[in-house]
Amino acid sequence: MSEIVTATGLNQPNASNHLRCLSECGLVVGVPQGRFVHYRLADPLIDELLVLAGELLKGTARGIDSCQNYAASLKQKF
Repeated sequence: MSEIVTATGLNQPNASNHLRCLSECGLVVGVPQGRFVHYRLADPLIDELLVLAGELLKGTARGIDSCQNYAASLKQKF
């Protein structure tokens, strides 16, 4: 849990609530080990999906960042 709290910036109760929800939805599995629970993705395909989505969004972000039309429309709004 502490790794998740550190990585996300959430406080521990908030992270616990999110993990409980993800567990109830079947996206993660919690394995109790003493006073701690170690979480993992319920299906390895979820990890592959997240990696692919990150790669797709990274490419899109680069395209948006270099788009002159998008930059001009932001300047008009602000």
